[in-house]
Amino acid sequence: MGDDNLKRETDMEDDLQRSRSLRLSRRGDRSNQNPAKDVDVTLFSSGRVSQDYPTKIVWKKGFVRLVLVVGILWMLLILLALLFHIWSCQTSVSFLSAMCNKDSKVYTMLDTMGLVSKDSNPHRCPIPLSNDPDKIDIPTGRTPNEIVKNLSYIMKDEIPSNRDQSSPLFGGHPSWKQREESFKLKSNMKVHCGFIRGGGAEMELVDIKYVKKCKFVVASGIFDGYDLPHEPSNISFSSKKLFCFLMVVDEVSLKFMRKNGTVKEDSAGGKWVGIWRIILLKNPPYDEPRRNGKVPKILTHRLFPEAQYSIWIDGKMELIVDPLLILERYLWRGKHTFAIAQHKHHRSIYEEADANKRRKRYARPLIDLHMKIYYYEGMKPWSSNKKTISDVPEGAIIIREHTAMSNLFSCLWFNEVHLFTPRDQLSFGYTAFRLGDSFKYFMFPNCEYNSLFVLHPHTREHSSPIEWVKDLNKLKNSKLRESRGGLGLFTPYPGDLDSVVLPNVTRTSKAG
Repeated sequence: MGDDNLKRETDMEDDLQRSRSLRLSRRGDRSNQNPAKDVDVTLFSSGRVSQDYPTKIVWKKGFVRLVLVVGILWMLLILLALLFHIWSCQTSVSFLSAMCNKDSKVYTMLDTMGLVSKDSNPHRCPIPLSNDPDKIDIPTGRTPNEIVKNLSYIMKDEIPSNRDQSSPLFGGHPSWKQREESFKLKSNMKVHCGFIRGGGAEMELVDIKYVKKCKFVVASGIFDGYDLPHEPSNISFSSKKLFCFLMVVDEVSLKFMRKNGTVKEDSAGGKWVGIWRIILLKNPPYDEPRRNGKVPKILTHRLFPEAQYSIWIDGKMELIVDPLLILERYLWRGKHTFAIAQHKHHRSIYEEADANKRRKRYARPLIDLHMKIYYYEGMKPWSSNKKTISDVPEGAIIIREHTAMSNLFSCLWFNEVHLFTPRDQLSFGYTAFRLGDSFKYFMFPNCEYNSLFVLHPHTREHSSPIEWVKDLNKLKNSKLRESRGGLGLFTPYPGDLDSVVLPNVTRTSKAG
């Protein structure tokens, strides 16, 4: 019995040894197949390294996941911002729509990709137009001149003796006294109105001859190559026969158009781009292209003296309403002689001035000085107590019958632009305020204004160093200061402007 137990134990030990030998043999085989694991085993068996290695793996995996999550969240945030930007530009909520900047590079990129459209304007509304432009009764006579019967213009510049300026200015050197007298209405008046001899902005003889036949005018302008002409659409056969479509340009813009292959010449030497007759103004009168653009815009009656009616439209716009329908709606139907749209956001010139400063439309201290002069002279902020629905227009479209009073207003408006800043929206309300009830005009709803055109982007962004100036002292003896415009801002004013405190402005929108 004892021998049997001993034999059994011996057999069990042999089996255990064989089992151990087999496991060691298999482990050896695996070690030969995967020698790197031996290193791992060795590493794991050595204290500190064996504890840190799994931690490093976990940390690396966690970091990669964190980067991926942050990247996805960042992309979602950008997408949400783009969606909000698009929505704010399409919504009818005024507060949100005011946040939209359709001139931004982001919106332009989205427009190029077809995700948005700059032409889709939520502030459009139907215009109560006549049905057929070919059936409109065109007035045969002119609106009588009741207050100002004869209007003539100062053509020679009287340069003050204390001026270093030797050459004449396009707008002249009107004194403060002459400016004040120009607002006093009389039957016969003679005022500054641009086009001083030797001041620049000369037309070619072939164009002077052509415009003499133009009684009905659609005018536009492009300066410094910022735009290309846009062909009007929906133009009736009657309007094509009746209207001259005149595009006023400088030499830089004409060269740019020729480079793009859009200019054609007729046998008489006239230049054309589609329906537009190109009118070249040689020798630009001002340093600033924006100020040069005010010449055809405001002084349309001076450039085209035979015109009885004119419709001005900025160069970046494509007219989409027949001109005869426009004259019937905005002039003849209500017996108006001057029509312009209400500004989308602002009613007070002081709010408009604040927006101009924020968007760097001109030197901020000069805008403040401009507004101080107006406030000193009695121009109050707009309120519901005023007779006008707004003091600030959208100046990109102006519809006029060229009566003596309408022409006088245009001259005085331009004189303010010549003397002060080129921001004509600031000067419009002041000029109307000075003429009072004697000058009647129709300011139509902004939503109708937006339905008259399709807006196209500029070919490039406009920027001038003077727009960034924050300190007036940097301009007084600087090359940044304009040499041919804005002289009223640097001429001693006959009043105590230091005592003027401009009214507070409540910013209702970011638009400028």
